[in-house]
Amino acid sequence: MFSVRIPRVGISTGPSLETSAPQDSSPLASTSTSSRHNPKLKALRKRDLKRGMWAVTSMEGTKLCMKKRRRANFRPEDQEAFYRLLEDPVIQSFLEADVFLRVSDKYLLSMVVEYFGRVGLPGDCYNRIHFFLALYIACDMEEDNPVSKWSIFPFVLGKEDWPILYKEFLRLQAEFFHAMGGRAWVTPEICEEIQAQNPLHWVWTRERHYLP
Repeated sequence: MFSVRIPRVGISTGPSLETSAPQDSSPLASTSTSSRHNPKLKALRKRDLKRGMWAVTSMEGTKLCMKKRRRANFRPEDQEAFYRLLEDPVIQSFLEADVFLRVSDKYLLSMVVEYFGRVGLPGDCYNRIHFFLALYIACDMEEDNPVSKWSIFPFVLGKEDWPILYKEFLRLQAEFFHAMGGRAWVTPEICEEIQAQNPLHWVWTRERHYLP
């Protein structure tokens, strides 16, 4: 049975899940109260979150058209955690069951890796619950059909217990989203960058061609 304990700060599903909100894990959290409420410091943090890179998208004569490209947050340890979790039997069963790739095509799964980077936990702390929380948020962001993502519940919560426990899962999902800094959008370029790190892995063959 899936048990959930939600502390005042962070995400917890028991001893194996240790997630803290960004403000607690940051070195700045140990400074004085006045520094936490400093408007200039808040502005700097906000600027750092939105910092990206400029790229040339086209040329018109002597004019360059520039576009700001968001910088990826994923780290090598986030990728390692993701590939490790793909060996989890529950996650494997879920992926096998999603035969039409409605909620687990390669782009949605790439977003899981990027979300791990945005939360910023050590790679070895990520577990099955984190995987499904991230995937649920990715589906919520990208998919038009809200019913499809509900297929996650029986796998992560149990076929018999999910109608009782899904509200606890949604509460955890909100905590995870908060730990991401409320940033769910992932560009296609970041997804492709993640896939390019290990292009021959079987998971990146999960390309959705059509939906019946």
